[in-house]
Amino acid sequence: MVRLRYLKQTSIRALLSPISSNDALFNYSTIAATNGVLLNPIYSSSYSLPVKKLHAKDVVLTFQEWFKSRGNPFLDRIFEILSSQTNVTTETTEDFVSQREAADVALSRLNLRLTESLVLDVLYYGKDVLSCLKFFDWAGRQPGFHHTRATFNAIFKILSKAKLMSLMLDYLDNYAKHRGTHKTSYHNILVMGYAVAGKPEIALHLFGRMRYQGVDLDDFAYHVLLNGLVEENCFDGVESIAKQIKMRGFESDVTHTILVKGFCKKKEFDKAEVYLRGVIDSGAKLKTGGRIVGALVDGLCKNDQFDKAGKLVDEFGEFHVYDIWIRELVRARKLDGAMEFLQKTNNPEFAVRYVPDVFRYNTLILRLLRENRLEEVCDLIIEMRENNVPPDELTMNIVLCFFCKAGLVDVALRLYDSQGDIGLSLSSMTLNYLMNTLCGDGSVVDAYRVLKNSLEQGYFPGKMTFSILADALCKLEKLDMMNELFLVALENNIILSDRVHENYINALCRTGRVEDGFFIHGELNRLNKVTTGYAYSSLINGFIKSNRGDIATKLLIEMQEKGHTPSRKLFTSVIKSVCEMENPEKQFQKLLEMQLSLRELNCDVFNIFIEGVGRAKKPDLARQIYEMMKRSGINPNMRSDLLLLRSCLAGDKVSEALNLYYDIIKTRKLSRKAFNAMVIGLCKSNKPGLALGVFSEVREMEKSVRPSLECYEELIYALCKHKKYEKTVPLINDMLGVGRPLSSFIGNNLLLCSIKDPELYETWVDSSPPFDSPESAESSPIWRLGELIGLFSERFREDLDPDDLEQVVRNCFSLDVYSYNMMLRKLCIKQVDDASKLFQKIWQKGYEPNQWTYETMVHGFYRNGRKTDSGIWVEEMLRRGYQPSESTKLLL
Repeated sequence: MVRLRYLKQTSIRALLSPISSNDALFNYSTIAATNGVLLNPIYSSSYSLPVKKLHAKDVVLTFQEWFKSRGNPFLDRIFEILSSQTNVTTETTEDFVSQREAADVALSRLNLRLTESLVLDVLYYGKDVLSCLKFFDWAGRQPGFHHTRATFNAIFKILSKAKLMSLMLDYLDNYAKHRGTHKTSYHNILVMGYAVAGKPEIALHLFGRMRYQGVDLDDFAYHVLLNGLVEENCFDGVESIAKQIKMRGFESDVTHTILVKGFCKKKEFDKAEVYLRGVIDSGAKLKTGGRIVGALVDGLCKNDQFDKAGKLVDEFGEFHVYDIWIRELVRARKLDGAMEFLQKTNNPEFAVRYVPDVFRYNTLILRLLRENRLEEVCDLIIEMRENNVPPDELTMNIVLCFFCKAGLVDVALRLYDSQGDIGLSLSSMTLNYLMNTLCGDGSVVDAYRVLKNSLEQGYFPGKMTFSILADALCKLEKLDMMNELFLVALENNIILSDRVHENYINALCRTGRVEDGFFIHGELNRLNKVTTGYAYSSLINGFIKSNRGDIATKLLIEMQEKGHTPSRKLFTSVIKSVCEMENPEKQFQKLLEMQLSLRELNCDVFNIFIEGVGRAKKPDLARQIYEMMKRSGINPNMRSDLLLLRSCLAGDKVSEALNLYYDIIKTRKLSRKAFNAMVIGLCKSNKPGLALGVFSEVREMEKSVRPSLECYEELIYALCKHKKYEKTVPLINDMLGVGRPLSSFIGNNLLLCSIKDPELYETWVDSSPPFDSPESAESSPIWRLGELIGLFSERFREDLDPDDLEQVVRNCFSLDVYSYNMMLRKLCIKQVDDASKLFQKIWQKGYEPNQWTYETMVHGFYRNGRKTDSGIWVEEMLRRGYQPSESTKLLL
């Protein structure tokens, strides 16, 4: 077995030490949970962790052995029987009776010899109130055994602690109606019960009746009554009962402890200390003075007088005093003080070797854990083990939470999986920690398994944990699991956050399951939950891709009725989708009428519809909407004219577009927007001649009109496509003259043309303007670009240095991945190994190769006779998620 000290030195502590010493080695992610924010360290893969020296299995075995040392198998068996049927509220009366009889038979088979001591042991060991009540009831029905004042007081305390006062009072009222055979015991139990239940006035009334009848309380009951009076601040009765106790010779350290507590409750701390010292100095026989001192320490701490309390602890140090001191320091969150005190008591020179009980350890460790003081948590867990403090259920839950926070989620999961063997019952806090950490660690399937197990055991996690798991499932597209999770939430009336529903619907739509997303949307409507705007957008786009413009239209209208404002792009996409349907008139008319009713009648509403039908290449319908706008008394604005112009160009109505363009510049004067729209539209309509004519006309007429960069890009692209290279050089000169840069788009296009067609370089040389000197030529962008085109043309056949080539291209224009594709294409003609080196530089420069990058490498190696290498590039291409084009398939 791995020794725990070795474990501390070689794994857990070694794992935790970088938290304080080298934060740079860690990335942290915060994971929200129902009990606060958890800190989950995610270790860098480049950092060699000492934990690797010790396998998770060894750590798990060590803690399993410690956990198995806890508890009492005999008492565990009793409570296993008592808790075998915990949910009786939904059963019939017959079922309840049969369950009770089955439990009676099972307990009887244990052949228990019932005594007061055994019953008290069972009640104090109890894990839940219901099981304790069952055992108390069963014991009271067994022949030869009668509950004593001590057993009654124990069950009363359990009910009081669980705040089940109504149940306790009902029991006492019922007990008062059925007087037992022992008259004295009967009165004692009633007085004690009402005192513990917080009803001291009833207890005093019963006590008065007892005295009138000549019956008196015993020692135990007197002190329960005295304590009840102090707890409820009934100080008038305290002095009287204390005198009665003294007269009867019942006075003990218990009496003094209660009276000191009474002084503290009245905030008479000086009187309490005088009384304390008087008792100790009187030489009275006391079993221990620790409880009396503890009562004063407790009162002082609760009144925030820790300095004074600390002096008493140092003066009258005993185990009980130390327990109170640790408890109060933790309660007040003075954790540094608690840790210092424990270190001091561990010193061999200290008068008393103090080992806290499991409860003190648990409270301190839990508070340290919540403050992420993991090294100290580790020390205390190891200290508990070395001091042979048997862990209880809370300790085991704390250990699991510690492993989650320390990043050892694999250890936590293995302990969770062995919970049946070690008798572990996970708390809601631990389940939340475990599921949250598993999600943060990427182990979403394990987190889902933990959730399903917990649901089968009757535990439903907090809404925050549920949301974290749902988010993780959506991100990893584990949508079948997410569907189960969603249905479980519905069955349990748990309404998840809008963000979770949004992510779920988005994930379904993203993976092509738009119908399932629509179902979730319907369920939210049924629950009167409004779907978020982003989720609506995902559904609408999903139905547009599925060619269901009718449903997209319905959702768009519903989206607006729910108070969301759709984006212009979404709106026009829906209109385009409707226009592409069969017989779209009805849907289109409905959508138009709805928008005119929902919005203020203005240009913007009509413009959206003109833009949408224009994208659908329906210029006639766009013209109808344009005319409808004018008939409605709304004057079209400049944007209306431009949208109609673009619609005509997109629908190949070139003649109509030209007429409209000249009407616009005639009525609204020459506009740069109209000019750019016309040139770009003609280029995209494959009319570069007309486009150049419009461009040249405007540039000659109005030098102040500065074309956009996109205008130059589209025109140069169209001219190159039609091999009108002689027009390109003057156009680039004009572009540089108005201050527009040579863009990557233009540069890449010229490089591609020069590789494909040597005529470009020849035309470039013929069309380039003369230069006054070699120096002026070298400083000219046109000359540098011409030299670059020459390098890429087939006329230049010498080998190129990849670094030099990259620098020459960069000197002409900014690089992007397409620029690197052009350089690879040039090198692949006969320098494929140099192309491979340049490919690696693409990654180093932060660019991500696209499909055409891989296609270029495949073709290059194949055409150089290296078919095996070409196949390797195909495999890499497929691994990256790219499918070879038809030309590549044909080549191979």
